[in-house]
Amino acid sequence: MAYVSVPKDLTKIKNKVMLNLTRRQIICLTIAAAVGLPFYFLTRNYIGTSSAATGMVLLMLPAFLFAMYEKDGMPLEKVLMNMICVKYSQPAIRRYEVKNLYEAEEEEMKEPEKGGKRHGKRRKD
Repeated sequence: MAYVSVPKDLTKIKNKVMLNLTRRQIICLTIAAAVGLPFYFLTRNYIGTSSAATGMVLLMLPAFLFAMYEKDGMPLEKVLMNMICVKYSQPAIRRYEVKNLYEAEEEEMKEPEKGGKRHGKRRKD
């Protein structure tokens, strides 16, 4: 009898629509083909086959990244939005002078020196 392993976390399972691809991947790959293929066929006679193929790949690359890239369960646009928010929209406030709390406590705990700052010598007035 055949056994099938069932993952414990079912939220990570994505519904495959066609050719083992999700709906998002099919849409992004269709957009990539709609942009890249006409570019190749329209420019290969003018700039050469290899240059047209390179241009086609460069035009299709963003759509492929949006279709396939995923980090920590987030698609590329969410990762980019998080990076933009952290870097530009809500940058962290950095303090350049920080008060060391441990040094402040040590100074408070020290006993005052006898005789003032002249090491025990008294001035005669």
